[in-house]
Parts: sequence; C-alpha cells; structure tokens
Amino acid sequence: MADSGATRTTFLTVAEVADMLRVSRMTVYRWVHAGELPAVRFGRSFRVPQQAVETFMEQAELAGGFQIEDDGRSEGAVG
Repeated sequence: MADSGATRTTFLTVAEVADMLRVSRMTVYRWVHAGELPAVRFGRSFRVPQQAVETFMEQAELAGGFQIEDDGRSEGAVG
C-alpha cells in the first residue's frame, strides 16, 4: 500500500490518558461521555487521539486548570 503523505494519528488508551493527566480512568471516561474529550470507540474500548489530549490540556491551561471531581485519590502527605 502506497503512502499518500498523510500523517498517522496516534491513539491512546483511556489508561494512558489518565496517567498523562494524573487523573483516574473514571474521570477520563466522564470527559469522553460528556463530549469534553473526543474519542473513538474500538470494540468495547475507547481510544483518544493524542492531538485531542494535547488540545484538551492547552484549553485547560488557558481556563486556569482542570475541573476535577474528587476521585478518591489522596494527594499530599504520605501516611
């Protein structure tokens, strides 16, 4: 198959996006289902275009940060 010069889109799993953004997978699923983060469904799972994650992070930075609900993760001091 000949390469037409088009760039390939890199897709990330929900777990990879969650790790990148340091949020829970459930938070990423909420963003996807709310339409805040575009995703493509492959079978029973979602894949998020890497460019969409980068755009999402840029928009969040311009808006003053993420609006993250408490997902049960503790931050700060250990112990």
